[in-house]
Amino acid sequence: MKIAEGIHRIGGGVVNSYLVEERGEITIVDTGAPGHWRELQQELAAMGRSLANVRAVALTHAHVDHVGFAERIRRERSVPVKVHEADAKMARGEERPRNQRMLGVSPFGLLRFIVYALAHGMLRSTPISEVATFGDGATLDIPGAPRVIHVPGHSPGSAVLHISSRDALFVGDALCTMNVLTGKRGPQLTPFGSDFPQAVASLARLEHVEAGLVLPGHGEPWTGGVGEAVRRVRESAPH
Repeated sequence: MKIAEGIHRIGGGVVNSYLVEERGEITIVDTGAPGHWRELQQELAAMGRSLANVRAVALTHAHVDHVGFAERIRRERSVPVKVHEADAKMARGEERPRNQRMLGVSPFGLLRFIVYALAHGMLRSTPISEVATFGDGATLDIPGAPRVIHVPGHSPGSAVLHISSRDALFVGDALCTMNVLTGKRGPQLTPFGSDFPQAVASLARLEHVEAGLVLPGHGEPWTGGVGEAVRRVRESAPH
């Protein structure tokens, strides 16, 4: 699905993976679920591209619903996978997510997400054998040249990627616009994570970023301004 010029999405809004194109070369931001592999190839074909045009994978963090097909594309196509240094061990399968909590859940919402996870191979994560790491403030030498903003809380190495040439902020799970456990819409905290107070505090690093598109790991694009998205998340966050 084309989101904007040079930005496409797979995953249907439930678990999002983004394709960023620059002069015919592609960076994948998050690799969603393993079952998105076929959808990836279909979307590339619709763009007039193929796996041969993919130059890099950049992960916003290393949870199972974001690493998806990363190891497959690394192994089969020699595509480098980049992740924040604080999530590198999790990406390689050397650590499990710590202190995971859920904010709230509805039985129907949870069942719907479990069905989605089963259908897309998300019940187990495939470790990424080799990752390259980045730190806060880095500008990655990959198509789109994303600038890294470290926003710990959802995971220790959660990162937001700002691609100014596309006026886009890829926020991963720093916030979402759809709660996959309840179906609630609009900017809000992602309903699972390691440290919710820290996740809210980290949003201060985003509120003055200028980007017309806020692209979350779960939900639809937000076009109402980064500052307004942050305000709504804070307003709805548990105290």
